[in-house]
Amino acid sequence: MTFDNPSLDPEGLPKVEHAPLTPVSRRLAPCQAVLRLIHWAFIVVVAWVFPVQHELLAEWQPWLAAAVAGLGVIIIAMGWVEARGRGYGLREHDLIYRRGLLVRRTQVLPLVRLQHVETLSNPVERAFGLVRLACFTAGGRGADLLLEGLSAERAEAVKRHLLTRLEALPSAISPKPDTP
Repeated sequence: MTFDNPSLDPEGLPKVEHAPLTPVSRRLAPCQAVLRLIHWAFIVVVAWVFPVQHELLAEWQPWLAAAVAGLGVIIIAMGWVEARGRGYGLREHDLIYRRGLLVRRTQVLPLVRLQHVETLSNPVERAFGLVRLACFTAGGRGADLLLEGLSAERAEAVKRHLLTRLEALPSAISPKPDTP
């Protein structure tokens, strides 16, 4: 048996950038805004009511709390825009998830690596009718791909598709046993 490892032309490889992506639910943006608002409201309250021992800091405390609140508003607005730009794509052999505003992150999960899929949702996500789809591969501590912003129906459909593909893959990639 000879080992064959030919070089590939990079221009001939499929381009993940050209894969059509499906936008996540439009309800993700307000859901993310509520989650961030809860987080930043806590920080603003702490900045406002935390006792300040130094006289100069006590004088500036309301302004510091206002600055923290302003920063929170900017971060919430950026999160809203970022959530509107997320998308995912299901292809025959992989799952693609793109997210990010200033730094775009594209994750590609080959289905041959997929071992387990589960759905997750916190109370705020459930109030918006959203579900996260967590995809696990071998050897990982947590989800290797966390697809956020799916409606419950869409998440179940994607999960069923992935599990169906997962069941079909071992027979497609495992070698055929030699028959005498």
